[in-house]
Amino acid sequence: MKKFNRFLAASLLALLVLVLGACGTNDEAAEQKDNNADIKTEQAADTKEKTETKDLILATTTSTQDTGLLDELIIPMFEEQNPDINVKTIAVGTGQALEMGTKGEADVLLVHAPASEEEIVASGDAINRQLVMHNDFIIVGPKDDPAGVKGLPISEAFAKIMSEGAVFVSRGDDSGTHKKELQVWEKAGLTPADNASYLQSGQGMGATLQIANEKNGYTLTDRGTWLAQEKNLTNLQIAVEGDEDLKNIYHVMQVNPEKHDKVNSDGAEKFVDFMINKETQEKISEFGKDKYGQALFFPDAK
Repeated sequence: MKKFNRFLAASLLALLVLVLGACGTNDEAAEQKDNNADIKTEQAADTKEKTETKDLILATTTSTQDTGLLDELIIPMFEEQNPDINVKTIAVGTGQALEMGTKGEADVLLVHAPASEEEIVASGDAINRQLVMHNDFIIVGPKDDPAGVKGLPISEAFAKIMSEGAVFVSRGDDSGTHKKELQVWEKAGLTPADNASYLQSGQGMGATLQIANEKNGYTLTDRGTWLAQEKNLTNLQIAVEGDEDLKNIYHVMQVNPEKHDKVNSDGAEKFVDFMINKETQEKISEFGKDKYGQALFFPDAK
């Protein structure tokens, strides 16, 4: 009996040692797990700090967005090459984009109204203005061509649209396209508002084309947006193209940090350099060929 009691006591002691040992092991494992978790958290924080991005506000015309040039090509390429920069695009009419520049509300501008661009460079609101690319403007209109303008020079086409009282849908938003349209009316010696069928959409190029399609009207558009939207514009066709006055030129420029001290001047300078470098220019020359059989823009940077 005594032997049995001693055996039982020894067994209980051995069991207690095992339990305590297991608890110690579990505590050590838990402590090691916590330490590992702390290390991973610190590493994640370090990584986040290293890759923290700074916003770059790009004010641009709607045509660069409606064509897919920005979202499909330019922004992904630029951000891949500059992982510390996050591009925030504001696509409006060129007039609004330029105004954002004069107020210091954007960092970099990509626009297509050369005369207006020169004004904000002269005022000191923009610097480092560089030629990027061009396409051209065209007049599109109803397939039955009620005004009979197909193939005419641009000024004659506008005059016939006016004399026939045909529907003409203007962007009416002070964009580069709207500015070009007003120049054509002025050169032809005409006041568009004299036509009761003259409409102003106050919207971007894609929306304006849709309205012209619905209203069976004519409109002035850049070729790139037309090609990108053509499949949805079943009532329209190209009526006038190839006129020397219809070239559509794009420049990129920085908002001047000496006049607007809150702009991201480093990011803006990088974006300007990116837009005119050889690789980007080559990509621009190819953009659209796979979808439309022709490029939407033609590179011009030297």
